[in-house]
Amino acid sequence: MKKIVTPYKKSSLSKKEQIVKMFDKISNKYDFLNHFLSLGLDIYWRNQLANHVKKQQPKNILDVATGTCDLAIALMKAKPNEIIGLDISKKMLEIGSKKLIKKSLTHKIKLQLGDSEKLPFKKDEFDAVTISFGLRNFENLEKGLYEINRVLKPKGKLYILEFSKPKIFIFKKIYQFYFYHIIPRLGKLFSEDGNAYNYLPKSVDTFPYGFELKKIIKNSGYINVKSYSLSMGVASIYIAVK
Repeated sequence: MKKIVTPYKKSSLSKKEQIVKMFDKISNKYDFLNHFLSLGLDIYWRNQLANHVKKQQPKNILDVATGTCDLAIALMKAKPNEIIGLDISKKMLEIGSKKLIKKSLTHKIKLQLGDSEKLPFKKDEFDAVTISFGLRNFENLEKGLYEINRVLKPKGKLYILEFSKPKIFIFKKIYQFYFYHIIPRLGKLFSEDGNAYNYLPKSVDTFPYGFELKKIIKNSGYINVKSYSLSMGVASIYIAVK
């Protein structure tokens, strides 16, 4: 069993409590640092995920770990009747709410404070559930996947966007240097919580990806689990059916 990685090594708080604390602290700089540190690729990755969802044409979508709502907004291209964005961080949702007001999307996208491992929804409620860069932050991965399965309608789909690891040797070495040495330094420089950007590479390093993650998803009650590599393996999209 892999070691549980948390943002604050010396904290007595649970991982879930630490994640809330971390995102509340970095919420004001979260979008800027996401775009800056990924060189804008995070926008492309979310759009690629939204394109996959669009093919399904779901009527209602739950966006788990919605954060500041970037994915929820991108999902509007799928033309659903409603999107519910759920997150455990109140501060992140406050910023997301301002975006929705500015884009006049409050009638389509509803925000809710809640725990992704204890979803406040009925069984078989959503056509699709999405989650971008939030799966690593689950305190209990399998519990979260089972809970998502519970609220999905039969034959509903789960869409995951998460970091993975490049395999091309030269690119892998460049990526590792940037990810493990440059990002933590820049994160510390620009954010109010340097721990968050030390946590990022460590959480990716210990998190399953590719075949291993697909196996965990399958064992959590899903079928037809597929994955798509993005940007030479820096990130991946996983799609599974209930």
